[in-house]
Amino acid sequence: MSLKTLCSRVACRLYKHGVPAFGKQVRPAAGLGWSPARTYFNVRDLEHSDPGGAARVKRVDLRSDTVTKPGLAMRLAMAEAEVGDDVMGEDPTVNELQEIAANMFGMEAALYVLTGTMGNLISVMVHCRERGDEMIVGDLSHLNIYEQGGSAQLAGVHSLTVTNLHDGTFDLDELESKIRHGYPDSHYPRTRLICVEDTHNIKGGRVLPLSFLQEVRALADRYGLMVHMDGARVMNAAVAQGVSPSTILQHTHTVSVCLSKGLGAPAGTILAGPKDFISKAVRCRKALGGGLRQSGVLAAAGKMALFENVERMEEDHRNAKIFAQALLDCDPPIFDIDLATVETNIVRFRIQEPSLSPSEFCTRMYQIGKGEEAALGMGIKALMYPYFGNSVRAVWHLGISAKDTQLVIKKMQFVASQISEEKLRAQ
Repeated sequence: MSLKTLCSRVACRLYKHGVPAFGKQVRPAAGLGWSPARTYFNVRDLEHSDPGGAARVKRVDLRSDTVTKPGLAMRLAMAEAEVGDDVMGEDPTVNELQEIAANMFGMEAALYVLTGTMGNLISVMVHCRERGDEMIVGDLSHLNIYEQGGSAQLAGVHSLTVTNLHDGTFDLDELESKIRHGYPDSHYPRTRLICVEDTHNIKGGRVLPLSFLQEVRALADRYGLMVHMDGARVMNAAVAQGVSPSTILQHTHTVSVCLSKGLGAPAGTILAGPKDFISKAVRCRKALGGGLRQSGVLAAAGKMALFENVERMEEDHRNAKIFAQALLDCDPPIFDIDLATVETNIVRFRIQEPSLSPSEFCTRMYQIGKGEEAALGMGIKALMYPYFGNSVRAVWHLGISAKDTQLVIKKMQFVASQISEEKLRAQ
């Protein structure tokens, strides 16, 4: 049997079992869909419970800017990437990406890692050199809420929280009060690190003021501490503030920047900082299983993301603000949002109608309602995320156009009118 025949038969078997083969997207068989534990919002259950239908349907995914997909140009760059063994430091595309990022961020060196969570954890491991050391983080920071306590679980580092204010900042007096001064008193851990997050996810994509970052750095310098930024969306912050990322990052020692969110790469994060920090980070990356081989295939997408997809973030910010204004203008007025908080690509809002929960609203936004196609000219399935603090989050990204935004606004207004009519009928 020839190799070509064998590969064809294997591909056929995989296809029959619902497994993607050779780049083809295959719908999974019943019962093999997404698990609720692995998704922000269980799309499969929404599909199964959808009472309506429409001949023409548009799906708009606003759950997160992590749902972006590489376009043809990015896929081509990945296919043509020059590669080598990155663990040996011999992948030219990875090396080039790291150099580009270091220069862009105003740092001495950079390291390509798999994820933002890995980048943050490596930073904690390097900065907090001994098990039992302590870092100070925001109580609503991604590092504290969404990263499984990896700093304690894997690095043996204690977290002390300071209250995140409405804009993602801290009260500096509270921050200073949390710094331990008793080391080597046997009762206390040693404070080593202060972590900030820009933009701030839970606070709705808020941008940290440069003056705040400057004050945090001055406080850290006064006590001999390090400052790490979870900069998963720091490029959004730079675009919103109209400054270079290095202008923001001059106030931090290290940063972790995601390439797979608004920048649109399929995977990867850049960890940047001083050369000695990065040399230690390489060892931590390997220990965490993050030592990749021919990872230039992914790094090529990261290069294109940094070159092509930064300035276009303005479109995401503009579309997010347009949607936020529509929420405020909606009749009936069932949404609560402060437009001043919509600074980047994240819109976080509350529902003022007591009978409607965030989960139910998100379900209605995805399902095709009765009479929807007649009213809107098509069915619109808009995915959003029931979020922290009884709110809803919608995130704009390069997969969402101005036209898509208008469709989501129409669907939102349709759902609001449905709810109003149901309330009137119930009276």
